[in-house]
Amino acid sequence: MSVKQYFPLHAHSDNSLLDGLNKPSDIVKRCKAIGVSGSALTDHGNISGAMQFNNTLQKHDLKPIIGVEFYVCHESPEQKQNRKLTHMCILAKNLQGWKQLIGLTSEANKPENFYYKPRLDYDRICHFVQGDLIAFSGHLGSCLADCIVDTSSAYLDSRSLKSDHMSNAVSLAYQLQDMFGIDNFFIEIQLIDSQHMKIMPILADILRKVSKETGIPCIATPDAHYANKEDAIDQRVLLCNALDTTLAEVQRKIVNNEDVALGAFFRSNNYHIPTYEEMLECGNTEEELENTLSVADMCETYDLSSRPRLPKFTCPNNLTSSAYLRQLCNEGIIKRWPKIKQVIEKFPEYTRETYRERLEHELEVLDEAELADYFLIVHDIVRFALDDGQICGAGRGSASGSLVLYLINVTHIDPVEYGLLFSRFYNRGRNTKDRVSLPDVDMDFEIKKRGRIIEYIKDGFGHDRVAQMITFNKMKGRSAIKDVLRVRGACDFTTMNKITASIPDEAEISDQLQIMKEEDKKSGGDGKASIIQWALENHADDLREYAYIDETGNIQGEFGKIFAQAIRLENTKRSQGKHAAGVIISSEPLAEVCPMVYDKNTEEMICGMEMNDLESMGHVKVDVLGIGMLDKIHGVIDLLYCGEFKE
Repeated sequence: MSVKQYFPLHAHSDNSLLDGLNKPSDIVKRCKAIGVSGSALTDHGNISGAMQFNNTLQKHDLKPIIGVEFYVCHESPEQKQNRKLTHMCILAKNLQGWKQLIGLTSEANKPENFYYKPRLDYDRICHFVQGDLIAFSGHLGSCLADCIVDTSSAYLDSRSLKSDHMSNAVSLAYQLQDMFGIDNFFIEIQLIDSQHMKIMPILADILRKVSKETGIPCIATPDAHYANKEDAIDQRVLLCNALDTTLAEVQRKIVNNEDVALGAFFRSNNYHIPTYEEMLECGNTEEELENTLSVADMCETYDLSSRPRLPKFTCPNNLTSSAYLRQLCNEGIIKRWPKIKQVIEKFPEYTRETYRERLEHELEVLDEAELADYFLIVHDIVRFALDDGQICGAGRGSASGSLVLYLINVTHIDPVEYGLLFSRFYNRGRNTKDRVSLPDVDMDFEIKKRGRIIEYIKDGFGHDRVAQMITFNKMKGRSAIKDVLRVRGACDFTTMNKITASIPDEAEISDQLQIMKEEDKKSGGDGKASIIQWALENHADDLREYAYIDETGNIQGEFGKIFAQAIRLENTKRSQGKHAAGVIISSEPLAEVCPMVYDKNTEEMICGMEMNDLESMGHVKVDVLGIGMLDKIHGVIDLLYCGEFKE
């Protein structure tokens, strides 16, 4: 007799910032523990975590389904005074559906649509729906539930039902079915917290009547913001940070029956990934659970990674990219020859042939990986900066190991003279049949003129094909400890600063953290490393007054539980911003191949995935760094040669 199962179709990760707690590895462990075959990911308004989620679940033989819980407004999102939003979950059935999710996410984030949240209306959703998306609605706060329940009511029970709720819900259900296709829309029955939310079973009964009248199937969903019930206390720390409050203040309001924002999360620990039995116990039917498997079967498993989508560089005289790069290198040998000659005279083991063989080897590797266009793009950016009268860096990191970069004037350090290895910079062994790894060339420019370089890149490749990228600030080390201490009201600021004084910055112990990651992987872990754990092990005497690790490996002491919770929360995403240096250059309009998000600080559209994920998807990244020291050097030169400082 086979064990009955279901498929969790409504789950969040920590990309639902300060709301969701899960990381892909947490979802994997929970799915394995309860015997489900995979999970959907439906973060609020974004698909920033899609690549890691997709790869991690497939690696563990689980099925990933990528989706978004979109913010929907019933009037045009261009009307900024309209802040009322509902939710709608949309899943990608296949790779084509994934591309449509990208389009929807980019549309929602356009400046004219973004207002506190990325927003869509039904007309904008319709524009992207082509039969490759599955949608469901019905949970409290969703579009369908909003027809039935007045969530602003003081009484979330039968007294909060809207007039004409049945006819309005039936009408919207038909509308959504028409929008997505007769087999692609489902009515969502969410009962996981019906013990605390008395409106849930009332809403579910009405939705089941809507289903019966329309013939639209019902599916049972959780509302998973963390993996296990016991994780609820960690999620509450995130929520308190988002709400700028403390657990004590929240508890006071609950006791006094005052309104608490996101109060359900503080009253209940049911927002986990539940078992089949838990779903039945809260009131879902076997048919509703079985229907989730049907939805999962409709969704394909697909790969989001790609070979580099290199834009073609326009070469003179109809030369190929490879031929033009070789021409630039040959010209570079002539220009660099006086310095190269000095190296040959100084080191008898080096000859003209040494340089020629090294150049041929590098060009062969680059030709094999079809990377000539990348090097031409980098060369052109540096050429523009130099022609613009800017000072550029001599070369940063492993890029100084490339003779090609030295000859085309991107770096100014002779790798032969200093014994620098090209293989440290780029190695053909990193490539596979289906995936080519891109090199990483960091280019240093003056801060004040960095914007001119980015504008030059946009002018050259198209403003719709060039953008900076997102980065996430994470809870780490000191900040994680301080967040937990503050939310718990555990001590005053003086004590807080004493506790964190012995916890180093990440950069100070990066090598040791890398060793911790490797050891964790060897022992079967996910490659985690904790700054706080390192401090407890290496600054034990300084921290013993507050917390220490006992002989069994457990954390003890007055603040032992605080330290343990902070370690659990380390590396959880807490806010987003714009990457300081990374610029993406695409051969296609970015909004069609990469989710674009609105950066509120700069009021710009930026790529809505992290650097490594974008590179895995084949997007080309160049690092345009602003270095203050170059501005200072330029200022000194102006003073020396012009007698005055030039702005």
